[in-house]
Amino acid sequence: MRMRVWGVVLLFGIGAWSAMAQAPAQNQPQPMPMGGIDMDHGMKMDHGMKMGKAAVPAGPLKILFGDKSAEWSPAALAALPHKTVIVFNEHAKVNQSYSGVPLMELLTRLGVSDTPHGKFLRFYLVVEGSDGYKTVYSLAEVNPIEHEGTVIVADALDGKALADSGPLMLIATGDKHPSRWVRNLVAVRVVPVE
Repeated sequence: MRMRVWGVVLLFGIGAWSAMAQAPAQNQPQPMPMGGIDMDHGMKMDHGMKMGKAAVPAGPLKILFGDKSAEWSPAALAALPHKTVIVFNEHAKVNQSYSGVPLMELLTRLGVSDTPHGKFLRFYLVVEGSDGYKTVYSLAEVNPIEHEGTVIVADALDGKALADSGPLMLIATGDKHPSRWVRNLVAVRVVPVE
């Protein structure tokens, strides 16, 4: 009789363990769709990972500088002069052609100097996607006078509107890895170094 009871317990235990192993882990950190450091949780994320859920819908792009702010819809950005950049996407292993508005063009409309010197070199940008992913750029990195790379707010990939990454995406040339590209771009804050 004891052997029978232990056999049932053993079978029940194996079945329960198997069910738990197949169930999604509730408390495991979920990968974010873009790479770099998750600034809220301090975890390393793998850029470009596909998530099991649909992308978070993106609203208009909000840019904040001190007490000034501007909101850009995809239609409003489409009316501005565009620049095209060709970048190598390390994840897709292909060259891609993005078209969009240089970020510096949008920043100068809020009073950010396009010839940075003195106090303007103490600013950095916090860039955020609708999924909460954030990354940081120095102001000098987005200014073509100071930096060879180009940073654009893209609205097109290979001549077509962005799909999964859109409607807007921040693209930076010059980085060896696309970990600071931000999909579903919704906010750029210009912040002084304290």
